[in-house]
Amino acid sequence: MPKLKNRPPQYSQFKNYAVIYYNKKRIYLGIYGSDESWTAYNRFIAECRSHPVFVVQKGKSDEPNVTVKELAAAFLDHVKTTLDEASYGHYKVLIFDFLLKLYGSDTAVNEFTPKCLKLVRSEMIQSKRFCRNTINKYIKRIVSIFNWGVEEELVDPNTPLALKAVKSLRTGHTDTFENPKRKDVPDEIIGKTLPFMAQTVAAMVQLQRLTGMRPSEVYRMKAGEIDKTRDPELWYYRPEHHKTEEHVGEKDIPLGKPEQELLAPYLVDKKPESAVFSPRTAMAERNAEKRANRKTKITPSQAARNKARAAKPHAYSEFYDKNSYRKAVEYAIKKGNKSLPEENKIPKWYPYMLRHAAGTEAEITVGLDKAQALLGHKTANVTRRYAHSQLKIAEEMARNRVNPFEEPATGDESAERKAS
Repeated sequence: MPKLKNRPPQYSQFKNYAVIYYNKKRIYLGIYGSDESWTAYNRFIAECRSHPVFVVQKGKSDEPNVTVKELAAAFLDHVKTTLDEASYGHYKVLIFDFLLKLYGSDTAVNEFTPKCLKLVRSEMIQSKRFCRNTINKYIKRIVSIFNWGVEEELVDPNTPLALKAVKSLRTGHTDTFENPKRKDVPDEIIGKTLPFMAQTVAAMVQLQRLTGMRPSEVYRMKAGEIDKTRDPELWYYRPEHHKTEEHVGEKDIPLGKPEQELLAPYLVDKKPESAVFSPRTAMAERNAEKRANRKTKITPSQAARNKARAAKPHAYSEFYDKNSYRKAVEYAIKKGNKSLPEENKIPKWYPYMLRHAAGTEAEITVGLDKAQALLGHKTANVTRRYAHSQLKIAEEMARNRVNPFEEPATGDESAERKAS
């Protein structure tokens, strides 16, 4: 990360005047030792602490003397404690891999024009790393950095206003591509995969499929977040982290008997801050399975290696993350496909498809409103993106459709049609 100019300048004397030296410039504060000069100095230091990259240069220009590099550094320091890890990671990628790559030397923030923004966007397109929608989101994130700069009086208000004139990329834009839409995974495929999973991962998958939770809400679950006292029949899970910030600490996920049976073994003797589903538990289950399926005796050399490994165990994380959870599912699919015949192979699927599967099943069986409640969406339009039931409903209608313009068949004709 670029260094910030955050070392406060010292109160100094130049002839009869009190001065400070900042950005290689001498700034006069008044007569040396006067109350006026000390007031000006204290105000300057306060501004330094508030905005490490910018202090108004009195008697010079009203324009902030800030570079894009300094603005990006100050912004990252600001959002490091206010954004979740994933959002912070997105900003780091677009800043270090693209924004500073092109404008990280001495470009002033108010010299960053729409043409500059479009050049950054072109670099993203040429990298082939992101789909069109992601590029549009990244461009909006860059504009949000400059908007934050306006709020902190680091950027002229007209700068982000001009950047907003850059239009989003349309579908089919040259050299861009679209990511395939997420689909649901059929229960048949899930059931075929479960036998090849560690018990911990199988429990996570089933719990997510039953409740429609996001993957993060499953793998971040802590024992202390499960409330068993509110209702005699239901448990309630209140996630500490939630995608929608206004619902942090307020989202309740009710857990019925099937979910309780899945969770109960993983809550025994757990501290409130402990992970419900842990990679450590999953690896212990997998190793126990390997020992149970072993057909040959352990040789002395293998016993020695096992003893050495036990003395220095591999440090598995206590919590899953989005990558380790996904890889656990991929490992089970790969393991299953080694033993399954070609016509019965398990297709690839990912944890987030379980949420889509739950939404689709809920819309078909109980309706869109209840599917919306299950997934915790504010609007039904969002739920429709998760519930892929429209085609299934149309297929069922097609199977049972009757031509209203066709004369009704007699009993004998109807019997013949059924037989055929």
